[in-house]
Amino acid sequence: MDSVNSYIFARAVHIFAVVFWIGGVAFVSTILIPSLKQIPDINNRLALFEKLEGKFAIQARITTLLTFISGIYLIDVMQIWYRFLLWEFWWMHLMVIVWLLFTLVLFVLEPWFLHDWFRKQALANSAKTFRKLHLMHIVLLTISIITLVGAMFGAHGYRF
Repeated sequence: MDSVNSYIFARAVHIFAVVFWIGGVAFVSTILIPSLKQIPDINNRLALFEKLEGKFAIQARITTLLTFISGIYLIDVMQIWYRFLLWEFWWMHLMVIVWLLFTLVLFVLEPWFLHDWFRKQALANSAKTFRKLHLMHIVLLTISIITLVGAMFGAHGYRF
């Protein structure tokens, strides 16, 4: 595959991965958690959350890895490492920060202790725990949307 086709393929993979990843975060933040908060039985609420969030975590892990691999490839093939030294490409910095946050949660915090901690908190005070979870997801989604909008403008030549 020549370099132009490799670039096009990597860019398509990158966009696909980000759409599935952040689209999933949007679903969890705007549909799943608000719906779960309305389930009166805390055991049913927690069980359903763990079942659905567990499946999404697999998708999120795969798509964050694809995002990383394709992103590094694109930066390297386009020779745009220098952009990380310039403030006008703030959206690229934010891409890395968002990716690092999600990667830390998905690959380190959640499997090592966050899952058990959340379960204990949800059993002790489900309403409060799900409110905090919802707020955290809304904050992460908002940062992700700002990053996406900045990246769309930046990728099409707009200079901030």
